[in-house]
Amino acid sequence: MADIPSIPDLTPLPGKQTGAEVSKLVGLMQRLLAPDGCPWDREQTLETLVPYLVEETYEVVDALAAGDVDDHREELGDLLLQIVFQSELRFSEGKFGIDDVARGIVAKLVRRHPHVFGDVVAKDADAVLSNWAKLKAAEKAEKGKHGALHGIPASAPALLRATRAGEKAGAVGFDWPDADGPRAKIDEELAEFDEARQAGDREAMQRELGDLLFTITNLSRKLGLDAEQALRDTINRFSSRFRHVELALAAEGRAVSDASADEQERLWQAAKRAEEAEEEVK
Repeated sequence: MADIPSIPDLTPLPGKQTGAEVSKLVGLMQRLLAPDGCPWDREQTLETLVPYLVEETYEVVDALAAGDVDDHREELGDLLLQIVFQSELRFSEGKFGIDDVARGIVAKLVRRHPHVFGDVVAKDADAVLSNWAKLKAAEKAEKGKHGALHGIPASAPALLRATRAGEKAGAVGFDWPDADGPRAKIDEELAEFDEARQAGDREAMQRELGDLLFTITNLSRKLGLDAEQALRDTINRFSSRFRHVELALAAEGRAVSDASADEQERLWQAAKRAEEAEEEVK
């Protein structure tokens, strides 16, 4: 591993924000957790905060997707609160505090950017990612954490987890050379799923369905597409078109279940055409 210098002077640049306001959030959290602070906050544990951490993370993603700058700022604040909250709870256990969190990520980023803070040359982003993977693997080995796939959160959404697994395996050379490989594999996996379906073997169907979904994420990865975002976009389109169908039938005093398959298809196609027309206007 290349020699990495000690932490350099990382004083914020002139004209940039300094993060000084974060210390006020830390002070606020300490006040809320004080003996005479907020009863609700004082009852929270690392376990009870997990749902809020997940929810706030997704709300940041939603704000980004909506392009709402004010919401993005607010949701980042809510997410930062969760980080400060958990850090304070750990500090109360005598484990670590928010300064340790910040110090740790600074050290990690300096260590993993030897092309900026050391003598390594990285000619492009691909070289940076390749070197990053090697450094990360070396760090894991030093900690006794072996295996290229170590560190992928088991609780992450399955689609994201599949994408990360493909990325990490690919980073160490276990990958198809191009997108043709996973594309052909999709046909193979679909045929195996159909075979299991025809046999009525539900256990095999479940397994082959997983193989098919995993291979699709690998195809998207090889093509530089975001499988998670692609599925989100499709769900949004489906929701919008389905709502069109619901409203059209509701105007006639009917529910979706009252309409025939042909009516449902006609209204669905109408919703699709309206959506396409709206996209053309944009």
